[in-house]
Amino acid sequence: MGIIALNNSMDRKISVIYGKNIPEMTRQLLANMETAGRIGRKDADIVIKPNLVTLSDPADGATTHTEIVEEIIRYLQENGFRRITVAEGSWVGASTEECFRHLGYYRLRDIYGIRLVDTKKDQFRKITSHGIAMEISETFLDADFFINIPVLKGHCQTMMTHAMKNLKGCLSDKSKRDFHRLGLDRPIAALNAILHPDLTISDSICGDLDFEEGGNPVETDRMVAASDPVLIDAYAASLMGYAPEDIGYIKEAIELGIAESLDWEIEELSKPVFSEAKPAGAVKRLAAYTQPDEACSACYASLIRALKRLDDEGKIKTIGNAKIAIGQGYRGKTPEIGVGACCSKALVSVPGCPVSAEAVLSMLRNLS
Repeated sequence: MGIIALNNSMDRKISVIYGKNIPEMTRQLLANMETAGRIGRKDADIVIKPNLVTLSDPADGATTHTEIVEEIIRYLQENGFRRITVAEGSWVGASTEECFRHLGYYRLRDIYGIRLVDTKKDQFRKITSHGIAMEISETFLDADFFINIPVLKGHCQTMMTHAMKNLKGCLSDKSKRDFHRLGLDRPIAALNAILHPDLTISDSICGDLDFEEGGNPVETDRMVAASDPVLIDAYAASLMGYAPEDIGYIKEAIELGIAESLDWEIEELSKPVFSEAKPAGAVKRLAAYTQPDEACSACYASLIRALKRLDDEGKIKTIGNAKIAIGQGYRGKTPEIGVGACCSKALVSVPGCPVSAEAVLSMLRNLS
């Protein structure tokens, strides 16, 4: 692990896959990222970090799907790797052990013989990075290969939480509190100057639209992988409808020299899955502005996220009574406003398959 240097195609590559079969999607991403070959030594200490921020089911959009972690363990063991640890520390006030129990991690430990670490009870080393002192779990500092599995979701303070912010689970509770006291963005960037996951596999299947603790999931049926956490966060920001510089800790990472470039190369391993959009929770209010017909989850999620951004800006009423068409059912039709390649004949349209939240937001802003 070390400072990020974007000096080869693997550093710039972002692999994207869509589907319903989470274990198979995970397996394809691991193979595409040449994971076994990159680890090398069979006796390497491999540490896997999911996002178990609080006691919440993955379907609520807050925590990593356990199937992803299990498939990574299976893949590693099939390739001869045996020194595997799953480590996490839930947020201050939550019990990591309860999360392990509720989400089936003790079952994984018993079936596969892995090591399970609650970082709240780990040994820590005090390290200062860019003037910020922090206590970091020795389990992560001593890892030979570090796999980060964040959930792509919104956050009430940083707007987005993903790969870089997921590393807060590697800290002591004291340092987590310090990070909040110092404003999160600079400390998160400073932490990422010390810890550099070798592989990030993003659980972007149904992340919450607003909150780290879940409750407003937005289904995308998508997973993403990359070796550079800053780069994958910049790409994730675009999926949420943000420019990379809108996210404070990405901007800080660039200013601190942790990333040299945000020039990614997308490799799609499959196309979006077409399935009925199912808005839930607070998302239902935003769904009132849409008219889906055989809409794909990935495109629909981009539309909802763009509407959420417009709502945050206080401009949602500029849409008026218009309904935004989206989905395969509009192929060949001419709705007034449409989103995605299937609505290319709309009077006002945004291309893409899937369409990006950034592009949709730009179109919605121009409607006012």
